[in-house]
Amino acid sequence: MRARTATALAVLTLLTLLTASACTAGAARQEPPADDVIKAATRALTDACLTRRGLTPESDRQRVSNALFGTGRAELSLRLSTGHVVRSHTDGCLAAAQERLYGDQVRWFRTSVVVNNLRPEAVRTGRPLSEVRAAHRAEIAEWRRLRAHALTTATALLKGGTPHPKGNQ
Repeated sequence: MRARTATALAVLTLLTLLTASACTAGAARQEPPADDVIKAATRALTDACLTRRGLTPESDRQRVSNALFGTGRAELSLRLSTGHVVRSHTDGCLAAAQERLYGDQVRWFRTSVVVNNLRPEAVRTGRPLSEVRAAHRAEIAEWRRLRAHALTTATALLKGGTPHPKGNQ
């Protein structure tokens, strides 16, 4: 139950930040950082998913991990230019949260893996980071579009308090 309380407090804090008006006339309203909003919504969605699956903070760690990250062979895979392969599941609570927030978990996986590994690609290829970014302009634009979608969805979710309108995801 402690994790639920912490999640509830985090969501309430973000709700307060999202809905607070400026304290003085003419002062700009301070929005929480996008990362914090998306993380709080992800946490709310994954906690709700784990609860629906009958798991609590006291549940067996392996069962919680399996429910959160998925099981079996990873359905998503991407080989980076560095040679590393990144894999992910589509059947866990985290995958469901990503699908809900980003609108397309498969595109988010592929795009975020590429964008999050631009620096290692620059190091491996010996090219300047600016050149690598220019080569991945389309992926960066897609990452920004998906991220904006996630922020809009997360903000609405945290304000509305209804993490699962589609039921048991």
